Amino acid sequence: MTILNRVARAFQISPHSLLRESLRTYLKQKLIQIESEMFILAKKYGVQNVFELDARVQQGLFHEQETSEDYFRMDYLETERDKIKNLMESL
Repeated sequence: MTILNRVARAFQISPHSLLRESLRTYLKQKLIQIESEMFILAKKYGVQNVFELDARVQQGLFHEQETSEDYFRMDYLETERDKIKNLMESL
């Protein structure tokens, strides 16, 4: 008997339901971590997303060399957030 089946049996739910709820919980935790990091970066530059950060760099409010690491990090985080939200919708 697999661990999934043992835990499901102990909580009297189907293995499928246990797996689905476990995945949902995992994705929620990842989403919270990502959105927290995005919030910190957004607050640092007074923006809400990577497009606003790019616009502020273009306006000369920030130097590209100073923001490039955070810009790419924010872009990555936005992509990961969208991926997680799409996965959560399919659960």
